[in-house]
Amino acid sequence: MNLTQPARPRGFTLIEVLIALVVMCIGVLGIGKLMLLSARANDSAYMRSQATALAYTILDSMRANRQAALSGSYVVAVGQDPAALTCTAASPCDSGQQAQNDLAQWKTSLTAELPGGDGSVTTVTGLDTLTGADNITASVTVQWLDTVAQQAYGGPAAGNTVAVTLETIL
Repeated sequence: MNLTQPARPRGFTLIEVLIALVVMCIGVLGIGKLMLLSARANDSAYMRSQATALAYTILDSMRANRQAALSGSYVVAVGQDPAALTCTAASPCDSGQQAQNDLAQWKTSLTAELPGGDGSVTTVTGLDTLTGADNITASVTVQWLDTVAQQAYGGPAAGNTVAVTLETIL
């Protein structure tokens, strides 16, 4: 007696292939979304690095022109744009004029490097508790609009000002 067994199907069926394709497409879409979020976060981190570097730029200018910084010549508010002065070898800038030129150049760099970039510099005199002498603390704030990152993380698109503040004793 010869009993024949039915032939067993071999390989994948079309339905199995389609299910695997759907699962793979969902995974690829997830990777695409992850890449988009990381690109936006990278853009935000780049702007924060630029803002920090620009804040250090004006602090370095203040250290180079310390007498003007101590006298308050570097104090500037957000929205205030000092005009650059023309100084020549025949008529060099004094320390106050150099401070104004430094601020004008810094404000121009802020608007060129950061979207909606602006900044402020303030100085405060305080008593050093160890030495009893007066210390002047300079605070530099750089602000910009970080709408790309806010949109990526679900925040409102408009009006998101991000700021970096650095402080140092002059």
